[in-house]
Amino acid sequence: MRIPSKSAKYNLGQVVRHREHPFRGVVFDVDPEFANTEEWYESIPEESRPSRNQPFYHLYAETEATYYVAYVSEQNLVPDHSGEPLEHPEVMEMFGEFQDGRYPLQIGLN
Repeated sequence: MRIPSKSAKYNLGQVVRHREHPFRGVVFDVDPEFANTEEWYESIPEESRPSRNQPFYHLYAETEATYYVAYVSEQNLVPDHSGEPLEHPEVMEMFGEFQDGRYPLQIGLN
């Protein structure tokens, strides 16, 4: 069994893709462990429900059909090596121009 790490594997502005579902996104926030609602967690089928004790990422996500915000466990993400920028409209509100496979942060952090 893999022991979850407490430090995030992915960084703000990094482009990632879901390990099983056909979407990719850019990381805009990270929770060191699960911090969503119990209702959200329970809505995931038990056999695919991720451990709470790992980083969870807020993503500006997109599929070929739509844009949305996703909340994804670290175990379900892999780096995106496509070199392609995202078209999600909210990306440019927080990040600069896509370069070298990532988006530089444009706003100050708290």
